[in-house]
Amino acid sequence: MGSHRRLAPSGFDRGITALCALSAAALGAVPAATSAVAAPHDDTRAEVDRLYTEAEKAAEAFNQADERADALREQVGDAQDRIARQQERINSMREALGSLAGAQYRSGGLDPTVALLFSEDPRDYLDKAATLDRISARQAGQLDDLQDAMRELAQERAEATRKLVELEKSRRAVASHKRTVERKLARARHLLNSLPDAERDAYDRASRSGRADLPGLSEAAPASGRAAAAVAAARSALGRPYVWGANGPGGFDCSGLMQWSYAQAGVAIPRTSGDQRYAGRQVPLSEAQPGDLVVYRSDASHVGMYVGDGQVIHAPYPGAPVRYDPVGMMPIASVTRV
Repeated sequence: MGSHRRLAPSGFDRGITALCALSAAALGAVPAATSAVAAPHDDTRAEVDRLYTEAEKAAEAFNQADERADALREQVGDAQDRIARQQERINSMREALGSLAGAQYRSGGLDPTVALLFSEDPRDYLDKAATLDRISARQAGQLDDLQDAMRELAQERAEATRKLVELEKSRRAVASHKRTVERKLARARHLLNSLPDAERDAYDRASRSGRADLPGLSEAAPASGRAAAAVAAARSALGRPYVWGANGPGGFDCSGLMQWSYAQAGVAIPRTSGDQRYAGRQVPLSEAQPGDLVVYRSDASHVGMYVGDGQVIHAPYPGAPVRYDPVGMMPIASVTRV
């Protein structure tokens, strides 16, 4: 996946910039030496930023593929149940038609005109014959209808099965990509952990600072009782780890935390951040209230929950626990009130 062009500096951008400044100050060397040290930090900034962005996109793609596959499995199961029920009906009709055919064969071996001549009650014979014809025609029509429906359902099952196979392939590909990105993230974390404590602390402080150009946001009451319950659930998850594709309770990815928090409030919302963006009414950031979903980046690849006083609770990225961060920690795409 290609990396997304940022609209504004992320926490990672600011953190690495701080690291570069600290490194230059610590070295106290000539400008040439400072430039030589700054370049690797610039590379680290770009690599870490790219890896975290790709990782989040991969996680959301994995979640979406998983959700679609589960829905399709249910559709395939429903189609198979319908086919089985219709097959039973067809079998019952065939038995009934077979009985009628046997009766016709036993009584219809003679030419109808001859049978009429030998009938003790010609009128009764004609009535029975007409009724038998009507029953046969009606049941034959029903059988044709059921056979048509069975063919349609068989096609539906074949199509659903084909889609399921494709989705399983897609899930495997996404899972493979996920493992690749996790390896890259491990290398990036190793690189950051190898920095001196002072530089690493400065990076962490800078990565959790918000943008200065955001409107002032003060403490506000939740928009509803369910929003308040969702905020309480999100607060209870503070400190739990970021886990790929997880929606609690032991670990979460960003959208999994939002889905789990609202589930504790008795509200079902979609699984992925892209779908959560449209899970309610969008409001301006300046009107954000606790419980609102804050969706980040133009591709909606990250989401957090606004909790008031300019803060969100979110599952940041692999290696970082569920925590508070400034609402302006990265470019905001939208704010959704569930």
